[in-house]
Amino acid sequence: MEVKITTLAENTANMGFLAEWGLSMLVEADGKKILFDTGMGNAVVYNARLLGIDLSAVDKIVISHGHHDHTGGLREVLNEIRKKIEIIAHPDIWAAKYGRFGKNPAHFAGIPFQRELLENLGAGFKLTAEPARITDRIMTLGEIPMLTDYEKIDNGLLDKQGGEMLPDELRDDLAMVIDTDYGLVVILGCSHRGIVNTLKQAQKVTGKELIYAAIGGTHLLNADKERLQKTAADLKEMGVQYLGASHCTGFKAATYLAQEFGDRFFVNNSGSRWTLPFG
Repeated sequence: MEVKITTLAENTANMGFLAEWGLSMLVEADGKKILFDTGMGNAVVYNARLLGIDLSAVDKIVISHGHHDHTGGLREVLNEIRKKIEIIAHPDIWAAKYGRFGKNPAHFAGIPFQRELLENLGAGFKLTAEPARITDRIMTLGEIPMLTDYEKIDNGLLDKQGGEMLPDELRDDLAMVIDTDYGLVVILGCSHRGIVNTLKQAQKVTGKELIYAAIGGTHLLNADKERLQKTAADLKEMGVQYLGASHCTGFKAATYLAQEFGDRFFVNNSGSRWTLPFG
């Protein structure tokens, strides 16, 4: 099975494309066109037009979690799609998400639109904590168990409940897996619950072990040396063939992973287009 991945929004960009903090990838596989996340603003629409991509041909949208840098482009995207479209996500995408880092006050970090507005533009939300099957070979991972002892959620990520700021468990953090003949292709949003935990969940829900590629956010931006070492060791032990880092990976982590994986590591920017399996 051929899998085509076009990165429409990411922190950095190939020449001529628009960059913005966030992530969005168009995944074409098994006869479907799936938009995975929508970035923070208008990069998806801008870059899609630049690439000659007709967003109205998108079959489904998958939202990895409810942070604004993955959902902020929803309104613009729906205006381009101009039809009823199913959006698959976890129910907690609508939680009152906030971020607080250092001495800065907490700021709202959730979906920047009212649900009714998005539904009026054609969104039909399918919200489930369980894995959702899109085709026989494509599915979301559902809630990701916290299995490793070193992958933690940032304590600056908060969920406002009843006026109280509580740690956000990011139960809505999910990914998507494509079960190909050459191994699993896992599309990552932010990996808030850990990239290793995420890939283990992909293996569990598919019943397959071989991971051909993991592409997207790894959330290693603030990882210390020990976590980086343990992450790389586990990814190697799991047999990950290719690793494409985006968004919340961070320069330090990307450099470390590039050294560890060599030619099997690549940076996934706005405007990048990949066809799997790699030649």
